[in-house]
Amino acid sequence: MNIRNTILPLTALAVSGLSGCRAAPERPNIIVILADDLGYSDLGCYGGEIQTPNLDRLAQDGLRFSRFYNAGRSCPSRAALLTGLYPHQAGIGRMTFDQGLPGYRGTMTANGVTIAEALQTAGYRTGMIGKWHVTETPLRKDQRQWLAHGVQYDDFASRDNYPTRRGFQYCYGTIYGVVDFFDPFSLVYGEEPVRSVPDGYYSTVALADSAVACVDRYAQSGDPFFMYLAFHAPHWPLHALPEDIKKYEDVYAAGWETIRNRRYERIRELGLFDAGNDFLSERQFNDAWADNPDGEWDARAMAVHAAMIDRMDREIGKLLRAIEKNGQSDNTLILFMSDNGCSNENCQMYSAGENDRPAELRNGEPIIYPKDKKVLPGAENVWASIGPKWANVANTPFRFWKATMYEGGVCTPAIAYWPKGLKAKKGSITAEPCHVIDVMATCLELSGAKYPETYNGNGIIPLSGISFAPVLKTGKRDRRHEYIGFEHFREKALISDDGWKIVQRPRNEEREWELYNLNEDRTEMLNLAARYPDRVTDMLEKFKEWAERCAVLPAPEPLWRKKE
Repeated sequence: MNIRNTILPLTALAVSGLSGCRAAPERPNIIVILADDLGYSDLGCYGGEIQTPNLDRLAQDGLRFSRFYNAGRSCPSRAALLTGLYPHQAGIGRMTFDQGLPGYRGTMTANGVTIAEALQTAGYRTGMIGKWHVTETPLRKDQRQWLAHGVQYDDFASRDNYPTRRGFQYCYGTIYGVVDFFDPFSLVYGEEPVRSVPDGYYSTVALADSAVACVDRYAQSGDPFFMYLAFHAPHWPLHALPEDIKKYEDVYAAGWETIRNRRYERIRELGLFDAGNDFLSERQFNDAWADNPDGEWDARAMAVHAAMIDRMDREIGKLLRAIEKNGQSDNTLILFMSDNGCSNENCQMYSAGENDRPAELRNGEPIIYPKDKKVLPGAENVWASIGPKWANVANTPFRFWKATMYEGGVCTPAIAYWPKGLKAKKGSITAEPCHVIDVMATCLELSGAKYPETYNGNGIIPLSGISFAPVLKTGKRDRRHEYIGFEHFREKALISDDGWKIVQRPRNEEREWELYNLNEDRTEMLNLAARYPDRVTDMLEKFKEWAERCAVLPAPEPLWRKKE
């Protein structure tokens, strides 16, 4: 499929604050590739059966992280990655709706800078491609018609936090978080809405084509570049190309238990965790596959999930070939990660026409949300997701999933590849804990850019991340976080630098905190809170200190996005 005609020509979009200085040749190009709702064991190099040869090659010739953390959900993780601040400091402690508190404004704060804004001052060219999802997107009165492209507006949100206003000279992607992969809502080029896409359009392919076009253009300039490539895959809805689905149509008939056990054995073979700390967690379900009345539908759902990841890997391969063709491969740092763990959502149970869930296609055809699992997923007019059982499989060997603060929600695969600069043993695995807030600090160190105290007249919050550049060189950090904090919809956790973790699962603060020793129990199977109450008390005090510093407040009960 060739859809290069969907990629608009690159233009130099002016962004204030660019110094005009030329970067030294030894500074690397930096590409951050972000998957959406990818499970811990979905990739082949993390134990999965899905065919991901390009990412596997990056892992074989690069470095894998076994403890790379995020903020547990899409928009908080993206805000943290882009700014080097915890999500609440960046303004997005929850979703992209404003709850009137500093940590929960639903849009990135002006008191932070993005990686793109910082690296531009060091002479980097900057491009953002894919899912943005870090600016407030209030609902409109005619939201249903808008989602179906039946009415048009010039803006999908305030342009103040569009990528082009946050340091990116080039932008092709979506402002909203959830999209139809064949006809995405909120698609923009620069700041202008893309009103329609051609027949045969598929988001993952289009984004990769745009990334290739950027690389081709950047290679001619001689300047280093920073690219943020944020795929929509494999987030629901389950939309994939027929030829990709066909590859997996028989794979998942074996069922949940069998696939999960196979992944676990492969994880052990790969040595992702230290020997003796590679336990498989308890299942999050009791249902036996043999008793599943919806086996055909569920097997198909996971096949589509796999097809979406397979296609993403193939499109990443296309980008890698473009980098090599342009002679940029040796000194380009590629960081691949996911925004959170695989999602347990049953989106087919949602109400059509609300929030970011359309009710019909552009041509008026109704969208099916197959609550009864009678219509197989994969096509554009069917909106479905894999649900909690397959999510538990995707996050093997961990418990839980996206939006929880257990490892299944906040720990995801991450790969670093950099032929010239990576000094750690090729193909090795580091257990050093890193977080998406560390990406900014790493980019600053490698680019020579400075983190500002003020930007565009605004005071800038001190950086929370710590560079993991030493990990790329030795596999070890020379400085760790004293602790890493988490909070999302009142789900809370804190991880100390000596490997202990406290978690409060429910959105009810009356529930006791749990305690786990991740050095011996990565899958959080043994709650040690009753055995070590003093440690819980000490860590809870640290959590409170972190919460106060980072604007993590006891926010009001969850509100949905307000209508204009």
